[in-house]
Amino acid sequence: MGALHAGHQSLIRRARELADEVAVSVFVNPLQFENKDDLAKYPTTPKHDSQLAKEAGATILWRPSYEIIYPGELKKLSSGEIGRSFEGVHRLGHFDGVLTVVNRLFELCRPKYAVFGEKDFQQLFLIKEMAARIHPEIQIIAVPTIRDTSGLALSSRNVRLSDQGLKSAEVISKILRVASSESSLTSARQALKQIEKHSSFTLDYAEIIDEESFQVADESSLKTRVIIAGWIEGVRLIDNMAMQNSLVRA
Repeated sequence: MGALHAGHQSLIRRARELADEVAVSVFVNPLQFENKDDLAKYPTTPKHDSQLAKEAGATILWRPSYEIIYPGELKKLSSGEIGRSFEGVHRLGHFDGVLTVVNRLFELCRPKYAVFGEKDFQQLFLIKEMAARIHPEIQIIAVPTIRDTSGLALSSRNVRLSDQGLKSAEVISKILRVASSESSLTSARQALKQIEKHSSFTLDYAEIIDEESFQVADESSLKTRVIIAGWIEGVRLIDNMAMQNSLVRA
C-alpha cells in the first residue's frame, strides 16, 4: 500500500530471485479500512517508494486507480470464519478487503509467483487459502519479517510513533522471543501474559496458533506461532514469531 521500507524491499529481492520481471503494486485499498481516520492517516511517499522499489530490483512500479481495481459493480470476497478471528475481531471486514484486492491484482497481473511477508501471518494464511482455491496456478511465497536493531518489526505505521513510542514498542518482540522459546504451550502462554504489565501497550490479543489451521494451538499442533497485536500512542502494531519447538507439549 505504499510507504515502502526495508521489509518491502526484502519481498522485492526475493521476487527478483524467482523472476526477471518483478511488478510492485502501490494501492491504498479503502476496503481494508473500517476506520476512515486510519485510512486518512496512512502514510503516502510516492517518490520514496519509487526509489526503494528500484533499488530492490523492481522492474515495474504500478499505481492503479480505484477505477482500474474496482470497475463497475464491486464483488467482495469473504475471508470466512478465520477472517473474523483475531485481527478480524478488531478490524471488521479488513480481510474481506484484503482478499478482494489481492484477487483483483492476480486477475490483472497474472503472476507466476506472488511474494508476501510473514509479518501479517493471518493475512498470509488467508491469501494462501484464497490462491489455492481461485488461482492454483500462482505460487505464494512467504518471506520472514524484517526487524530493526532493537527487534521491532518494520512497519509503515512505525513512522507515526514518537521516539518514546518506538522504545516502548520494543517490548513486543522481547515478549515474543521469550514466549516462542518456551518448551510448552502452558509456559509460552504464561510468558505472553507479561505484556499486560506494560502500561504503554494496550493489548488486543496475544495467543499461540496452529499454523496449519490458524486455530488456537493445542497439544496436537505440530507447527505453532505466537501472535500479538495492540496499540501504542494510538498506533496499531502486530507481530508474530514461530515457536522454536516444532512439537509443543504442556
